[in-house]
Amino acid sequence: MINVDNLVFDYMTKRALKGVTFKIDKGSIVALIGPNGAGKTTLMRCMAGLVKPFSGEIFINDINVPEDSRRAHKHISYLSDVFGLYDNLTARQCLKYAALAFDIDCDKIDVAISDTAEKLNLTEYLDEYAGNLSRGIRQRLAIGLGIIHKPDFIILDEPASGLDPEAREDLSKLFIKLKKEGHTLLISSNILAELEDYA
Repeated sequence: MINVDNLVFDYMTKRALKGVTFKIDKGSIVALIGPNGAGKTTLMRCMAGLVKPFSGEIFINDINVPEDSRRAHKHISYLSDVFGLYDNLTARQCLKYAALAFDIDCDKIDVAISDTAEKLNLTEYLDEYAGNLSRGIRQRLAIGLGIIHKPDFIILDEPASGLDPEAREDLSKLFIKLKKEGHTLLISSNILAELEDYA
């Protein structure tokens, strides 16, 4: 499903990725580990089609991501380690905004919001403002914004950062649930014991 071949990415004074090659099978959860500065986030941003590598290839569902990132985005969700929400919108409005951005048909948006909220245990928070939600609930909402269009490939950069142990456990269960539903996940983390639960 996902093929990365001989990927190279250079910053002005540093080579961040040098000849990275791997494959990811559909319906798997793959952990990306390494020290800070190893290039994990750069790799994820390349795979999400947000930055273009210096050379190499990335194919997701036979789509060349660097060359056709707009089409690839329909199959990809990316949650960075630092994410933003519109704090003055309710969770429902945030999800609706995401649904519109992903070109979900207007007559299917309410169902998409309900399904996503149920999947992430967000239903009771739908009419609360994003700015009033706890860190763990905000994290789930951010994931919801990225999966409302049912992407094949979900990329999460340090998703458990700043969460308490209970919220981390809930997140682990969510990842396993998404895998069972056929999604493929790439997750970076420095918490090895946590990764062992699902990757």
